[in-house]
Amino acid sequence: MASERADNVSALPDPPTICEDENFLLVKSYLSAFYGLIFLVCFPGNIVTIFVYFVKMRPWKGSTIIMLNLSVTDLLYVATLPFFIHYSANGNNWIFGNFMCKFIHFGFYFNMYSGIIFLSCFSIFRFLVVVHPVRCFFIQKKRWAVVTCAVIWMISLAIISPLGTLISIKYTQNRTVCSDLSSADDLDTTRWYNWLLTIFAFFLPLVTVTLCYALIIHALATGPRTQTYYKQKARRLAVILLVVFYVCFLPFHIFQGIRIELRAQVASCSLKNTILFMFILTKPLAALNTFGNLLLYVVAGDSFQHAILSLLKFWTHKNLK
Repeated sequence: MASERADNVSALPDPPTICEDENFLLVKSYLSAFYGLIFLVCFPGNIVTIFVYFVKMRPWKGSTIIMLNLSVTDLLYVATLPFFIHYSANGNNWIFGNFMCKFIHFGFYFNMYSGIIFLSCFSIFRFLVVVHPVRCFFIQKKRWAVVTCAVIWMISLAIISPLGTLISIKYTQNRTVCSDLSSADDLDTTRWYNWLLTIFAFFLPLVTVTLCYALIIHALATGPRTQTYYKQKARRLAVILLVVFYVCFLPFHIFQGIRIELRAQVASCSLKNTILFMFILTKPLAALNTFGNLLLYVVAGDSFQHAILSLLKFWTHKNLK
């Protein structure tokens, strides 16, 4: 019996290595500066964008409605960045309570995944308009964009709602830590939830956007008498969107996924803290998508460019008086 118990004990899997997360306080200046730059550029940038869409670009087209909703989500997220800036500058010591900890992380993930879905729908709309303009003419009507945006808001709220129970503040080493999804206590739930988010809310849209713009560029390159201007515009849009997906979102999802999986595995503390360090560095990249979206508004529509130029001329003329 003793030998059987010994065999059973030896057959059990090794418990995952338990490591104390390093604080990486050396990167607090990097995070504060990065988030501060994003806030200083994108907060006024999105206010101006929303103003232009409301005042200067009537009547709206379907793509305009999608871009307006994307700008609203960006503005709501950027408005929470001062909390991240204070948290980083304060040595990862959270002073704003449990509700605000949940709220700012909710804002981060909501902006990211609603933005991903909005950009995917924008790419599908452009694909249908360029490649099948006659057959899919009905999709350019405003009501389709309104319905699409309403559905995206509901889907985004639904898929992010589990964060309300997974994320909470922790007390450690005389500090209050506002943990994100990768550090959630319920590891089993976090693992399957992260896999669902990554596959259906990121990789599927990533493939969709990549295919849409590959087909758009191919259609414009082989189409009869397509003007060079439209080809260049399609390429610029493709570059901006692919940079947002592959540079801003992809590294974050890779290192968040690895970090969560390593928490359940036997691995050295050195490896786990290296992945944590890389995750901390790539998280602001995901917030950098707000920069890409500002460029997208300018490149996507000539009327937006004209509206911005008219505002600049008005302000310049007013200041010279």
